Amino acid sequence: MERLQKIIAESGFCSRRKAEEYIKSGLVYVNGEKITELGTKASFGDYIEVDGESITREDKVYYLLNKPRGYVSTVSDELNRKKITDLIDTDKRIYPVGRLDYDTTGLIILTNDGELANILMHPSRGVEKTYVAKLNKAMTPKDQMILKSGVSVDGIKCIPTRVKVRDVDYNKDTCIVEISIVEGRNHIIKNVFLTLGYLVDKLTRVEYGFLKLDNMKSGEYRELSIKEVKKLYEYKNQ
Repeated sequence: MERLQKIIAESGFCSRRKAEEYIKSGLVYVNGEKITELGTKASFGDYIEVDGESITREDKVYYLLNKPRGYVSTVSDELNRKKITDLIDTDKRIYPVGRLDYDTTGLIILTNDGELANILMHPSRGVEKTYVAKLNKAMTPKDQMILKSGVSVDGIKCIPTRVKVRDVDYNKDTCIVEISIVEGRNHIIKNVFLTLGYLVDKLTRVEYGFLKLDNMKSGEYRELSIKEVKKLYEYKNQ
């Protein structure tokens, strides 16, 4: 017997966090009984329905995608915009680990392994993400120092693990900044720069933990190796 949200996540239906939302919303049934308590236990031998769909255990798959601009990082979209799941050729019900904004490009993981998704998205795991941002104006040395020491966004301080100004074009008044963080608040990179008075014209995630974008073209994807998946699971112990 396992916690219901863990079983739902292991089925590949969604992440454990999302499964908890389904349970609290009264959208989960076990053997015909509505379940709303998060502590409820069940097994794959039970008949489990989530939002009208029955779930079963399926083989796990793991993909690394170079997300193009103009795609949403969700499995459904009420505005009928293009979804990153449409780019992966699989019959499995995959979903992204975390999100990248509609106009943000770069590295993102997609899987049907809810346990791993929960590990990687949990704030305590400290998975480092590296981004390259093109700003609308050249960054001053003073603001570079402020950024390195940390910037408060919505009352919570975000302290980058690394900051590197890769290029400054004083003629066009733009610059390229590489920044690494461990937290995953929505729009956090854009908001950090906005707090300092800069707009992010382009944003690309180039690293996620030890995984790198390397030479993957926009829209390209590959399967993660068994070794890479095992290494990602090591974040569970951090």
